[in-house]
Amino acid sequence: MSNIEEKIVLDEQAINRALTRISHEIIEKNSDTGEICLIGIQRRGVPIAKQIGECISKFSDIKVHIGELDITKHRDDLDESIAISLASETVIDFPIHNKIVVLVDDVIFTGRTVRAAMDALITLGRPSCIQLAVLIDRGHRELPIRGDYVGKNIPTSRSERIKVNLPEIDGKKNVAIIKI
Repeated sequence: MSNIEEKIVLDEQAINRALTRISHEIIEKNSDTGEICLIGIQRRGVPIAKQIGECISKFSDIKVHIGELDITKHRDDLDESIAISLASETVIDFPIHNKIVVLVDDVIFTGRTVRAAMDALITLGRPSCIQLAVLIDRGHRELPIRGDYVGKNIPTSRSERIKVNLPEIDGKKNVAIIKI
């Protein structure tokens, strides 16, 4: 029997504050564009992108397109037959060519998910710029990728995991460190 210890490091209010701050940073950096595309990386990046999009719309005149990106076929850690069985649907019903695209995810760890997301995105068009917004940066990068907008840096050991709980998926909203 394993000993699993879970510690809440962000509650719902802290997550909302972080996403509001990220939204303001996106507005400041892109205020002259008038149009931003937020693409949530399936699964937890999607509801985070939607919340950031709502905040941007609330605080600015910037038009926000929101899409959902499945990266399964672009991952380098899955056998192709497994990737096909795990695939979700990419839903991007607007052009991304020459647009500023902000990829959104819950946690950045090694950078491999973001690399796969960029590969998947490029198959759909050529954005003028790709930026990255993440709720949590836990360190341990294996690729030279960093978040442009980071809600919270939470250094972790390799024996720890970050669990982002969102109401749309988990029925609650918090971030926990899980020690295994």
